[in-house]
Amino acid sequence: MHEVLEEHEDHRAHEESPLTIPVAVTISILAVLVAFATLLGHRASTEKGILATNTSNQWAYYQAKNLRQYDAHVAVDMASTFMPVSKEKAQTFGEKYQKEVDRYDQDKGEISDKAKELEKELKLVDRREDRFNASEVLLEIGLILCSLTLLTRRKGFWYSGVALGIIGFCVTISGLLLR
Repeated sequence: MHEVLEEHEDHRAHEESPLTIPVAVTISILAVLVAFATLLGHRASTEKGILATNTSNQWAYYQAKNLRQYDAHVAVDMASTFMPVSKEKAQTFGEKYQKEVDRYDQDKGEISDKAKELEKELKLVDRREDRFNASEVLLEIGLILCSLTLLTRRKGFWYSGVALGIIGFCVTISGLLLR
């Protein structure tokens, strides 16, 4: 019976701790921030996958134009190298494919520029994703440290958790501000 009373008194002392409410509120705030950072991380990851696919497709398009340009070069070389039956037809043939070569060259430049732009955007999204993932980890560790405060009643855990939470929040904001 004596043990039951001691447990009850210990439980009541734990409930009456002045840290309980502030730490619980801190834990709630950190949980919301973790959810926010996680959401941003998932969105950045999805965007990164889409951009990686688009970048790859753009470079494949560039390569297809490059192959077509090569074929047109071969046609121009053939028209000027081999002995044609009709020089006029050969010249017309060569001019036609030279225009193709020039057009492909211009197309490739535009395609390459777009692919490089997509690569820059992909790097930016990758950096954002890294920031959001790091902030998620910091916020989760802060949340765990705050939880330890309720178990141990030591303010040091709470202060450490709050500090990591603030750092994690700042890292999240820095991810949003990347341009």
